[in-house]
Amino acid sequence: MAVLINHLETYAHAMNMRVSALFSGGKDSTYAIYLSQQQGWEVASLLTVVPEREDSYMFHYPNIRWTELQAEAMEIPIKHRTSSGEKEKELEDIQTLMADEDVDGFLSGAIASDYQWTRLNGICHGLGKPLYSPLWRKDQVTLLEDMVHAGFEFMVIGVYAHGFDEEWLGRMITSETIKDLEELREKFRISVSGEGGEIETFVTNGPNFRKRIHIDEAESSWSQHSGTYRIIKASLMDK
Repeated sequence: MAVLINHLETYAHAMNMRVSALFSGGKDSTYAIYLSQQQGWEVASLLTVVPEREDSYMFHYPNIRWTELQAEAMEIPIKHRTSSGEKEKELEDIQTLMADEDVDGFLSGAIASDYQWTRLNGICHGLGKPLYSPLWRKDQVTLLEDMVHAGFEFMVIGVYAHGFDEEWLGRMITSETIKDLEELREKFRISVSGEGGEIETFVTNGPNFRKRIHIDEAESSWSQHSGTYRIIKASLMDK
């Protein structure tokens, strides 16, 4: 029976785990990969679903195609599958990717989304393999601070809630940015980590990146209370 494992440390010294990571290119899935690597686990592959619609319930949409460059930067093979993005139907697409993997389990960056966790854990149950979620139910501010302190560099590429404005698009997350997010939480009751769909992020560098990603060209688009920061051209640079 597949079960959720919140803490990687429980299994770190018991076995040499080989996992596939569900990867969106955002801060959470990238940080989960890093934590598992720190425990000595092998991340054998990255699995990315590319939704055809912007309002996917499960997967990131802005800049998802650039996960290929991130995978190259981390030197981990990546596999893609296009999805219609329709609710529930998109679960079949990620399950198809996962079913082909010869690994001990799967890795998720889920923090607080019961919708996401329930469905991913259900898929793993069907495959007979565990789902590891090292960020699950952790304090969101602490997680962001840990990511920054670890050396991750990530930017806001989408905002979808009251309280944000166009100035957030393309903004790097720093210690000061985290304080601003906390203030928005007090005023507008947002999820600081964006687990309610308030923000989406893109990682350009981290301690497990062999090269950093440079954004050569990008454009912002804004409508009413939401907007996206689309990467048009990017390249890898030596660190």
